[in-house]
Amino acid sequence: MKRRDAILGIALLGSGIASPRAQQAGKVYRVGVLRPGSAKEPAWVQREPFERGLRELGWKPGNNVLIDYRYGEGDGMRLAPLAAELVGKRVDVAVIAGPQAALAMRKASASIPIVMAAINDPIGEGFTTNLARPGGNVTGIFIHTFEMDGKRLELLKDAFPSIRRVALLANPAGEPKGFAPRIADLREGAKRMGVELEVFELTQKKDLPATQAALQRGQFDALMVRPDPQLMDPIRFELVAMAAKLKLPAIYAFRFYAEAGGLMSYGESIPAFHYRSASYVDRILKGANAGELPFERPTKFELTLNLKAAKALGLEIPKSVLFRADEVIQ
Repeated sequence: MKRRDAILGIALLGSGIASPRAQQAGKVYRVGVLRPGSAKEPAWVQREPFERGLRELGWKPGNNVLIDYRYGEGDGMRLAPLAAELVGKRVDVAVIAGPQAALAMRKASASIPIVMAAINDPIGEGFTTNLARPGGNVTGIFIHTFEMDGKRLELLKDAFPSIRRVALLANPAGEPKGFAPRIADLREGAKRMGVELEVFELTQKKDLPATQAALQRGQFDALMVRPDPQLMDPIRFELVAMAAKLKLPAIYAFRFYAEAGGLMSYGESIPAFHYRSASYVDRILKGANAGELPFERPTKFELTLNLKAAKALGLEIPKSVLFRADEVIQ
């Protein structure tokens, strides 16, 4: 079965785009990309779709648009100086992922347009009060992680109805303002499903062995990992290996977890985020005001199942769940 292409749609009516001026002939523009994860991330995750999106819009990366990439390597303390570096490069627009990178970039400059390639709840995190007309210098693509968490828990329960105790692995630093209330709501939703949810906070990679030991002592039935571009996503291979060692069926947010050996994933397409962010960069470089470009959210999601992982765990995924999958990894 092949994955259906994830398509991002505009959820808000009206473009709100200022009348763009023609880009200056012969000018070379500079784009800064600030990501909290690792420079070792495969190109297909971010660089390739972003630069492909630019090329399809008539830009020539390395020619009429120069791209400066900066990576936090999982260390939030590095984001502020990296943002300052991009400001020093006099970038015309910055593309970021995650609230911590957005905060660092916004503190570094109140004037450089900021495109969020993916962020949870821009209103809840304090970046805007109006998704249709954000104002200021920030716009982009947003996801409702909490809503998706509830759906992932439902899928986990549908696949394995007997589960009662689920461990939730999360990085609270990834959501500076909204973490506690969202987790409280998720606990309530879990109770309605007959599931007891216990949260394990992980903020540093070095704490993973201690977390694994705690999960083993807890005797859980399943594991759910919340998405986080700074910590969780870059260490997905370690997280998948941990779940396998603990023999826990686990669900993750994005397809690249299942491709790394994870059992199940359900969520938006990460490459599609970055591909779509190129359209924001294009409009801004042509004169649009970032504050007048509406935030967008994904309209398509992908369920990926890894049958090889299921076999290793001695599990059988019900046909009712298999038939809903966009991709099945054999």
